[in-house]
Amino acid sequence: MRELVSAPTSPSRTKAVSLRAARSRTRMLGQWIQSFRIPFTTLVSYIPVIATVVTCFFSLILARATLRYVEATDKGLALAREEFEREWTPDLHIKLERVSATEAKVIVTNLAKSSVLLQLLQLRKISHATPFERCRLNDPLVGGMTWTQEMGKRILACTDKDFEGPIAASMTFYAAGRMFRTDWFRANIQVREGRILSLEPSTMPARRVRVIERRGPERRREFVQDVTAQSAANTTSETNFFVTGA
Repeated sequence: MRELVSAPTSPSRTKAVSLRAARSRTRMLGQWIQSFRIPFTTLVSYIPVIATVVTCFFSLILARATLRYVEATDKGLALAREEFEREWTPDLHIKLERVSATEAKVIVTNLAKSSVLLQLLQLRKISHATPFERCRLNDPLVGGMTWTQEMGKRILACTDKDFEGPIAASMTFYAAGRMFRTDWFRANIQVREGRILSLEPSTMPARRVRVIERRGPERRREFVQDVTAQSAANTTSETNFFVTGA
C-alpha cells in the first residue's frame, strides 16, 4: 500500500489564510454598521421635529403652571374683595329703647367704617305691610358712631292706646353715592292707655342692607357746587365784551 503522507503546512500559507479570514470578518462588520448608519441630511431634518416636541412639552408645563397661578390669583382677589366688602359695606343697627311711660328713643349705630347720611326712618306694625310713621332726616352718621332721637309720640301714633306685640323700624340712607335700606329691626312693645309699659328689642337676626335701585333720572341735588367756575366764566365774557367794544 501506498501510504499518503500529508505535506506539512507552511507558516506563510497559514498566515495568509488567517489574514483572509480577518479581512472577511472586518468586511462583514463594516457592512453591518453601514446598514444602521443614518445619513447626515436625514439627521439634520429630524432636529426641528425634536425641537418642536420639546417645545410642546414645556409649553404644556408652562400652561399648567399659568392656570394654577390664575386660580391662586382669583382666590386671592375673592378674599380681598370679601374683606373689603366686610370692612366698607354700610351696616346699620337700629334699636328701640324705652325712656319713660310716654317717651322712647331710636338708637341707630353705624357698624361699618364708611360714613352715611340718614334720610328716612320708618315705623310699622309687623301685622301691617305699609309703614305707619315716616320721619324724614338729613343727619350724617360717621362710622362707629351712634345717632339717637326721641320718637315716643311717633311710636305711640304707630300703635293703638292698648297694644301688645311686635313693631319694626327701618332706615333709608345714602352711602358712597348710592341709597341703601336696612332690614326691619323688631321690638316687642306693650302699651296700656297710651302709656309704654315695656319696649324690648327682639333677638331675631336681620339681613344686611340692600341697595335701592332708582327708576328714572337722579333727582338729588348736589351738596357742593363749584362757584368759582361760574364766576370765572362771567369774568371772561365781560372781558371779551370790553375788548370788542374797544
